[in-house]
Amino acid sequence: MAKTSKKIVLKFPHRLIEQPIVCDTVKKYNLDFNILKAYITPREEGLLVLEFTAEEDVLNDAIKHLTQIGVIVQNLSQDVLRNEVKCTHCGACVVICPAGALVMDHLTKKVLFYDNKCIACELCIKACPTRAMELHF
Repeated sequence: MAKTSKKIVLKFPHRLIEQPIVCDTVKKYNLDFNILKAYITPREEGLLVLEFTAEEDVLNDAIKHLTQIGVIVQNLSQDVLRNEVKCTHCGACVVICPAGALVMDHLTKKVLFYDNKCIACELCIKACPTRAMELHF
């Protein structure tokens, strides 16, 4: 079977932040992974954005395992969204995006957002003067 990649956001409740959940899951399901972003707030919660690579059924089993132990799992594309009404296509987000998820279409002069490339670094949210880029949990 061919391997597939999936970018996900893992949210760890306080009771789980000191356990080696990702390490154990990677070993148990033989996953390849790339950490894209991590936040751990002492005595609050942990947030980890990563990309898992494995055969699709194995990847689904690993995600099911994570949810069963209490980790909240979301697809990455659900986290950063663009509010089309607020966007003026100024391009401020384009120059700051390290992943190439925001690009300027030189023909239409409109900013295009490719959420499948987004790594949820949140730089676009800070750079957007109209606050058209929004974080959704």
